[in-house]
Amino acid sequence: MKEIIQTVQFQASTHDVFELLMNSAKHSAFTGESAVISRKVGGAFQAYGDYITGINVEIVKDVKLVQKWRASDWIEGVYSLVTFKFVLVPGVGCKLIFTQEGVPTDQFDVIKQGWADYYWDPMKEYLGED
Repeated sequence: MKEIIQTVQFQASTHDVFELLMNSAKHSAFTGESAVISRKVGGAFQAYGDYITGINVEIVKDVKLVQKWRASDWIEGVYSLVTFKFVLVPGVGCKLIFTQEGVPTDQFDVIKQGWADYYWDPMKEYLGED
């Protein structure tokens, strides 16, 4: 198992970036795929149809989100732990510090690039960033 660490800057508030990940309608809008996301600790979520599923472990609105996360093509029962930290940078916007622990080694490169291709870039486009 491997760990992914990425930092992404958004020209948006921490609230706006948090909502893209936690609001089912906004998540669906920026990905173009269905998402159903509980806003409660212990609640389930699914994104990109049912390709991504998991459970919310910790939610601190606009500050931190921790989720047990898995892709449907992973070995049954294998989950990673993703953490999104939302940091306000005055005059700039939201710095998102992302970690994903427990990524299957054979999936590491695809998953690492996937965060940029399927999350960070579409989120920036949705927010109107170039």
